[in-house]
Amino acid sequence: MDRWPLRRSALLVSLALAGACLVMAAAPGAWALLIGFFLLRLTGQGFMTHLGMTTAGRYFSDNRGKVIALAALGFPLAEALLPTGGAALIHWTGWRSAWLASAAVLLLLVLPALLVLSKTGERQSDTTAGQFGSDSDFTRAQVLRDPGFYMLLPAALMTPFIVTAILFHQGAIGESRDWSLPLMAGAFGGYAAGHLLMLFVAGGLVDRFGARRSLPLALLPMIAGLLLLSWFDGHWVPYAYLTLIGITQAGTGTAAGAMWPERYGSRHLGAIRSLSQAAMVLSTAASPLLAGFLLDGGASVAALAGGLAALVLISGLLAMTAKPLERERTA
Repeated sequence: MDRWPLRRSALLVSLALAGACLVMAAAPGAWALLIGFFLLRLTGQGFMTHLGMTTAGRYFSDNRGKVIALAALGFPLAEALLPTGGAALIHWTGWRSAWLASAAVLLLLVLPALLVLSKTGERQSDTTAGQFGSDSDFTRAQVLRDPGFYMLLPAALMTPFIVTAILFHQGAIGESRDWSLPLMAGAFGGYAAGHLLMLFVAGGLVDRFGARRSLPLALLPMIAGLLLLSWFDGHWVPYAYLTLIGITQAGTGTAAGAMWPERYGSRHLGAIRSLSQAAMVLSTAASPLLAGFLLDGGASVAALAGGLAALVLISGLLAMTAKPLERERTA
């Protein structure tokens, strides 16, 4: 992302993700599914997300928060449409055909659109000064030597860490509270609504107050939601706590996306974002296991939710103590 033209990166990620879909469609056995899932996670959640959010952070310095929030609208829309649409397609045509259709959409619709849009972005960058930063922008090695990076990173990771743990164990949470599966399924509408609606607000707040200040504030709804889950067991609780978590998902995603270019500049943004992206993937892999061990070990849902709320609070306090760099003060 830091060295290649945007069009070449867009071409690579689209072809790679389409290839991963074809591997899934043609899988002759379980070993091929393992390869397919690895490629899907690498090229989809990894590279495709990295491409979109890095581009949004790099090409726009004014109103960066609004642009990142606009780009992030794809996530709640996908959460709302793709599971249902994919399940319907599998029901009508079979799972192999669904993967073939996904590859076709990527090659016939997504790839041409990305090539056109990336060409326009490169033309604009040629005529707009400062789009790719300056010599004072931090390299990845300099970022790793900045103590503030380690103070801010936990707050940036906390939302995917918590969301993955909570959503992965919804069945166990609902069973312990006597919440039915239809009730839990309906509550996810609140999560999607909170996520979607907050995106229309989060970008303006980040642009006004700065990403570093906005990030710990965005964690507050999640803390409130986890405390509701810990203290109450009424049938209204799933709607309330999942909506609050959705609000934090939008707020922290926007703030974290804008924070790295705001703090370190955009010249090496791809390399810098890859650090947080790799840490995010590691955290989302670890959190369901940790939560599962605690629940299997006898921890109650109330204790788990309360402990997670304390963890989020600590990460927010760490972010608040991170000292701004001189470039942030100047901005």
